Amino acid sequence: MPNDEMRPRTRVTMKEVARAAGVSQSTVSFVLNGNDNMRIGAETRSRVLKAVADLGYRPRGAGRPPGAVSRRVIGAMFDEVATSPFAAISIEGLQEEAWKAGVMVEVVMTGGDRSYETEVLRKWASDRVDGVVYGSILTRAVTPPEALSRHNAVLLNCHDPDGRFPAVVPAERRGGEAATRLLLEAGHRRIAFISGEPWMDASDQRMEGYERALRAAGMTVDPALIEEGNFLPSGGYAATRRLLDRTRPDAIFCANDLTAIGCYEALKERGERVGETIAVMGYDDQEIAQHLNPPLSTVLLPHREMGQWCVRRILDGTGAPPTLERMECPTVPRRSHLGMAQDGQERT
Repeated sequence: MPNDEMRPRTRVTMKEVARAAGVSQSTVSFVLNGNDNMRIGAETRSRVLKAVADLGYRPRGAGRPPGAVSRRVIGAMFDEVATSPFAAISIEGLQEEAWKAGVMVEVVMTGGDRSYETEVLRKWASDRVDGVVYGSILTRAVTPPEALSRHNAVLLNCHDPDGRFPAVVPAERRGGEAATRLLLEAGHRRIAFISGEPWMDASDQRMEGYERALRAAGMTVDPALIEEGNFLPSGGYAATRRLLDRTRPDAIFCANDLTAIGCYEALKERGERVGETIAVMGYDDQEIAQHLNPPLSTVLLPHREMGQWCVRRILDGTGAPPTLERMECPTVPRRSHLGMAQDGQERT
């Protein structure tokens, strides 16, 4: 069972304030930073400030000692940033947690170039940074550069098979189990699964969680209900069509939210009503999930909380031995996981 340290911690984000106020994140930022030269109307400013008060939002750095001068630095190294929304969320978590302690975060993107990684680590060693976060866009095993061992380092969304560094990754199997249980609790029994690309650890582990939940419920895993996707809408669309050509599930658990987008389209083409005649479950909780019709039930990837955990581990100063933490991925129920089984019409 995950301990309290591993559980995602609730913190109101600027995105949530923007959503509540009906404005963009940029508008929220300008209002909170007192940019009077921006032509933001009084009514809009009032809405933003009301949302801040109602939600209890605390800007980054709130609670930092007054007048504290930030001279300490944590380095954060990612193989990619621009190709995934999750890297940005992790960076926000790193910055928020570090700034509470008056520590700045320097971020670099390396593209996986080992020589560049080594040069950056050499520079950070010269700068005497407090520590280094070595992050991956994909959850996977990595072989960090040798220069990382000269730092107080933590691995983010990846792990070292030799166990030389503390690391944090999502608890993907438990997330897959939780998603499948949510569908079972809604009364569904013929639950299909559309995977991602099979070489990705996340895809395999989410499917393992799906299978575990079915077996725990006393059910067998039916190969006819499993289809391979590619973590993209195109794969979700094609896999859903193949499923419906040979069988009719109660529910479809998609290995990520993008897959679910394609699944929605294929189901609607066949005259199905998502969340009524066939349920759909996603994974990742990307921004698009809440804007689908019906809103997509999904699983949260705790990238913000993982970033915060990395900073706490670097700054705790205990010298604890390296561990691999698997952080809880909670379900986000909306409407798409429901269906006819909710009305007592049990399918056979």
